[in-house]
Amino acid sequence: MRSMPGLNCTRVMAVAGRGVISLVCLIGMLGAAPAAEVQVAVAANFAGPFEKIAADFAAETGHKAVFAVGATGKFYAQIKNGAPFEVLLAADDETPKKLVAESEGVAGSQFTYAKGKLVLWSAQPGVVDDKGTVLARNGFAHIAVCDPKLAPYGLAAEQALKASKLYDTLKPKFVTAESIAQAYQFVASGNAEVGFVALSQVAVPGKPQQGSYWIVPTNLYEPIQQDAVLLKKGETNPAASALLQYLKGDKARAVIRSYGYEL
Repeated sequence: MRSMPGLNCTRVMAVAGRGVISLVCLIGMLGAAPAAEVQVAVAANFAGPFEKIAADFAAETGHKAVFAVGATGKFYAQIKNGAPFEVLLAADDETPKKLVAESEGVAGSQFTYAKGKLVLWSAQPGVVDDKGTVLARNGFAHIAVCDPKLAPYGLAAEQALKASKLYDTLKPKFVTAESIAQAYQFVASGNAEVGFVALSQVAVPGKPQQGSYWIVPTNLYEPIQQDAVLLKKGETNPAASALLQYLKGDKARAVIRSYGYEL
């Protein structure tokens, strides 16, 4: 279609009537960026908020976030072995930094999307008190803890127990999970009476509190700084860049805060 210099849109509307509506719609469709998919690796603690964020992202941009949930350490190994992930939402800041250094992540794309909080949780009301003295009383048979080599929340739990001088006493009772999601399942199923999980798993917006939990003081463990990074496989995918930008926006940040994370 040739352009028509000096053509006045208002005049065309008056002359062409309905025809111009179709023309304008066609031009709009031709100018719009096509919707795309982005493959996302999401740290298990962030599954709840990301499900909401992904739905909002799709509604607002047309792009679709296809995501897998798991332990950050396992995702690192999968990415190194060629997994098709384009964005990583890690449970720490070290893994994204390492991926950038190893040319698996895009330099300058890493940023903190949330700061996590560790909790001691029981599926039963009244088991965990608001000061965590249940740990010192040691009146349980099993405690669920993530593998600290795979899950940053597991490392935080280990640090908290060592700082409280309870690690050696409680270690024989550990039920070790691969991810924070599995630790939650161990407690929910009764395989462990208590366990260390993420606040986002037990303080779900719009749902009544299940069981009892203690928010572990942050001075007992190193900050759980959760970083996002654009991976090399997503460098040319507009949906990948759009998702990372969306995570920085007010709507996504409001969802993140509602699950108990700090920003």
